[in-house]
Amino acid sequence: MTRVTAIALILQLPPTGLTSGISLPSKPAAPTPAAAERIRLDQWHLAFLKVTQAQEISRGDGVVVAVPDTGVDPHPDLTNNLLLGIDTVAGGSGNGQNDSNSHGTSMAGLIAAHGKAKNAGALGIAPGSKVLPIKSSTSDNFGEADDLAAAIEFSISSGAQVINISSGGASTPRLVRAVEAAIAANIVVVAAAGNSPHAPVSYPASEEGVITVGGVDRTGLHAAISVTGPEIDVVAPAVDIYSTSYDGKYSKGSGTSSATAIVAGAAALIRSKYPYLPAREVAHRLTATAVDKGPPGRDDEYGYGVIDLVAALTADVPPLGFESVSAPAGAGPSTTAAGRQPGDDGSGATARGLATLGVIVAAGVAWAVVARRRRRSDDPPPRISR
Repeated sequence: MTRVTAIALILQLPPTGLTSGISLPSKPAAPTPAAAERIRLDQWHLAFLKVTQAQEISRGDGVVVAVPDTGVDPHPDLTNNLLLGIDTVAGGSGNGQNDSNSHGTSMAGLIAAHGKAKNAGALGIAPGSKVLPIKSSTSDNFGEADDLAAAIEFSISSGAQVINISSGGASTPRLVRAVEAAIAANIVVVAAAGNSPHAPVSYPASEEGVITVGGVDRTGLHAAISVTGPEIDVVAPAVDIYSTSYDGKYSKGSGTSSATAIVAGAAALIRSKYPYLPAREVAHRLTATAVDKGPPGRDDEYGYGVIDLVAALTADVPPLGFESVSAPAGAGPSTTAAGRQPGDDGSGATARGLATLGVIVAAGVAWAVVARRRRRSDDPPPRISR
């Protein structure tokens, strides 16, 4: 059997929302109002990533994020954004809305928790998005690779635009085919690098076309728990990350699982703001606007850098190729390449098409000639004249 495992350590929180323990209680204490009021303050990654400012631009509306994991419990801070999913584990016959481990519920909360009134409760990166819950791992945090493959196949057929894979391990032919199919279906696939620093990047994070996520700590420096390697694309907060848990409780976790869910939420924000962008251009926005860390340019600890939500949503990023072009910040959804505006005649559409082609070619040539440099923390977001 080929197994995958969730990539995080999740601790249940006592009623105060604070813990310094390292063991998992056999039965978590019941939630209290104090925990709900405190959890938002404990979510340090929200301020670190300027989530409030980013959510003034996009909240992820209209985007479905698939979460194949240990299932997702209908937490009060998340339930409004929870769809009916599926169980792909052996013998499973549920709708994905059951989690006796906490890992899947924590990941879903980091992506799409809407919280409670008056800034209480947990908040996700994209609280306007919807979570497609898939139970592909058992309560011990382990799952078969082909069960994950079945989860990805279900995500494709269900119309997910983002798939968050906060697990990793070895691959099987079916799993490889499923990941490749998701990428071919224009889905943003985000996966965790792993938590064994001296081990290679796990699968499916090692697959080309997948956004591979490493972790940083509260200071923005490389998290000691995070795997490094040439596959790392971006990094995000991965230490002491607070989120939702089962039975209305909250949890604290450390690992690249959490960082991956945060990046999946970022992808949802971009897909909502720029719904016409191909998946590879969504990934390009994340890497092109990331705040560079370590040696200048991409490196094996930070990839292209720490994600910058606001820059990813507002920067005018040069396109990777001629098949798509990033619209100026503030632009609404684009028409299709062959579409016409009301009142167009053929000549007007042709003229606009030629003008657009000229802009794309010029941008592409400039991008190919000028050496690409990732943004340093004190640089403005990248811009290109249109």
